[in-house]
Amino acid sequence: MKILYIGILKNETKPAVELASERDLSSYSRFTRTSVGEFMTLFSKTVAERTKPGQRQDIEEQSYTFHAYGRTEGICGLIISDHEYPSLVAHQLLSKIVDEFLTKNPRSAWANSDSLVPFPELKDYIVKYQDPQQADSIMKIQKELDETKILLHKTIESVLERGEKIDSLVQKSDGLSAQSKMFYTQAKKQNSCCIVM
Repeated sequence: MKILYIGILKNETKPAVELASERDLSSYSRFTRTSVGEFMTLFSKTVAERTKPGQRQDIEEQSYTFHAYGRTEGICGLIISDHEYPSLVAHQLLSKIVDEFLTKNPRSAWANSDSLVPFPELKDYIVKYQDPQQADSIMKIQKELDETKILLHKTIESVLERGEKIDSLVQKSDGLSAQSKMFYTQAKKQNSCCIVM
């Protein structure tokens, strides 16, 4: 699970304009980073242009998933991740990022500009949300519940095994008891035929 790109794009006009972005291309070789980055920018602009205001969508392309969130203010938040990254966490992050961006940068700061708008928080978010289970409290609780469930299953299995062992011991002791009674009666018969004087 990995986030490769987080971006905020102005999508009210075509072509869409990248206002702020952050990439994590560390998993690619130095020779391919530039072309992968350009692919992400180009495809992000295309997805942003096709995302209507108020719409959320997930688009799969090759080994990537594009999570998009269009706002009525004329911007679109976009995350590019691998297919394993949970969509719920990606869209929660998009809502958070777009809200923060609009709070810190009013429309007048970016509406008539095609240049990048400083938004350093994206760097922190791309690092923090690489592990969705740590970033999302619901997923963290779900993980803890799953671990507790596994532990309970192991405990119940061990109790059942112990119960089976006890049942086996009871059966063996009943068998020994029956054998000892039989031995006692046979020994009594054997001793009764021989009288010692």
